[in-house]
Amino acid sequence: MKKSNIIQYLVVAGLLFATAACKKDFLEKKPLTEYEESDVWKDKGLVQAFVNDLYVQMRPGYLEVMLASMTDEARFIHDYNTSRVVQGNVSPDDIGRLSDFARWDNHYKEIRNCNMFFEKIDQSPIDDVTRNAMKGEVHFMRAWYYHMLVKYYGGVPLITRTFSVKGDEQEILNIKRATYEDCVKFISDECDSASKLLPVVYELPKDKGRVTKGAAMALKSRVLLYAASDYFNVNVKSPLMGYTSGSQTDRLRAAKNAAKAVMDLGIYELYHPTDSAAENYSRIFLDKDHKELIFIKQYDKALLGTSHDLYNGPNGYHNWGGNVPIENFVTGYQMKDGSTFSWANADQAKAPYVGRDPRFYATILYDGAKWKPRPKDGAEVDPIGIIQTGKYEPKNGGRDSVWGLDTRNSTIENWNGTFSGYYLRKFMDKNLDAQFFRGDQNWIFIRYAEVLLNYAEASIWLGEEADALPALNAVRTRAGMPATAATGDALKAVLKYERRYELAYEEHRFFDARRWVTDAMTYFNGNALGIEVLGSQIANHPFVYRPISIQSRSFKEKDYLLPIPAAEIRKNGNLEQQVPYK
Repeated sequence: MKKSNIIQYLVVAGLLFATAACKKDFLEKKPLTEYEESDVWKDKGLVQAFVNDLYVQMRPGYLEVMLASMTDEARFIHDYNTSRVVQGNVSPDDIGRLSDFARWDNHYKEIRNCNMFFEKIDQSPIDDVTRNAMKGEVHFMRAWYYHMLVKYYGGVPLITRTFSVKGDEQEILNIKRATYEDCVKFISDECDSASKLLPVVYELPKDKGRVTKGAAMALKSRVLLYAASDYFNVNVKSPLMGYTSGSQTDRLRAAKNAAKAVMDLGIYELYHPTDSAAENYSRIFLDKDHKELIFIKQYDKALLGTSHDLYNGPNGYHNWGGNVPIENFVTGYQMKDGSTFSWANADQAKAPYVGRDPRFYATILYDGAKWKPRPKDGAEVDPIGIIQTGKYEPKNGGRDSVWGLDTRNSTIENWNGTFSGYYLRKFMDKNLDAQFFRGDQNWIFIRYAEVLLNYAEASIWLGEEADALPALNAVRTRAGMPATAATGDALKAVLKYERRYELAYEEHRFFDARRWVTDAMTYFNGNALGIEVLGSQIANHPFVYRPISIQSRSFKEKDYLLPIPAAEIRKNGNLEQQVPYK
């Protein structure tokens, strides 16, 4: 481990957690530039900093390019190689922008640090209580980083010890991929090991944000549900890409039991602080420390604030308008009574943003949505703060139409507006002037609504619909939608709807559509659509809404899992490539 990394750990420990590494007497022991790997395990503060860094390296979803833009949820307007992904042009040599997410090298670096921890921790001068708690955290982290790899690649090499640069380089360069089954079992076992050592809750404020017993159990729930899904169980081409033996029913049972175990802890609940369903949904992602949160990444405005609002806010507010919802996703929002929205319905087509699922209003900024006060140059035109993504008939009856302030022809900024006619509302803090300040919204890795939907899905696929309905309807009614009494395929469709819209933009859709197999082929193929809004500044003049094509997209059989990076196969000829890429 390099000296610079040790310095990084110290900084992390000081900024994110109140540990012994911050004490003056500790820092005065030796100049920071002189710490070596062997020093880490001799001091409790340095060990704590080492563990803290495993949290820091966890990638949140608040990146400039969101994973949603590689699905049917959004399009990234600046491209940044995202079009290569959605058009099915990834290859072992180049997976496009997905390299920011799949992160083969980065995840294995953190796995190596987890392995090093387990090799060294018993030599450190730490009390047994603290040591066991740390072991629980690192078991979780090793499970987390492997789960991130397996989600994208299927079976990967299972490495559980460190390798010296000189003595073991040949051995590490000959490691084969483990089967998908072995990887899932390893991750599940790591979650079990973590849950046995971790507390249900932490008592001290300094431990806020650390993983808990519930987080480990909830991660196991996710991993086992994915493993029980059709893609990994039906017509599997290789044991590296799914199960080739055993019972899918047994795997669904294990997934259901894992979710139920989290529910039985009795410490989590769906958050509903107000009488407004839309407001409740917004506040899940803005309020702190509520009981729906299971595992989060915290942000501090001064130190590690998020730029999510700047990256995605409308250009009419001097923001970058990056990951914009597409009409394919917007169309899918049900009406508030649970019925389907359709552009073929003349009344709905005249007023497409009226009477929709309340989560729509907390997730999407659309033409005519009331947002927040504009900056000075925009307030002169729009003193209220209404999203303008249309082209409007002028008030004075002139011949030239007026482009909205949030279009690509805006008079405020005309280069970074939406292609789709929409902007992202979810996660956004309307009290933040994102042009100048960062936000402090949590990035939620795991929340209780996901666990309930995990339980409901496993129950439905097992044919145990009576068990599924209370969990599914708890999520649905919290959102202001009517409870369902559907059965059979109709109930499966409701479950898929809830995962799609309850968990929208939280990095689930990329995997859900793939593991359900036909959903990826159905929804990731064809054109991405936007909306053209032709309106008027004259009262009572009608608006016209017209879906338009904004990008061609393609999804092929090879796209369910990512190819193993060609650079890794060149280093290690024992790494077997995915079947479709051979």
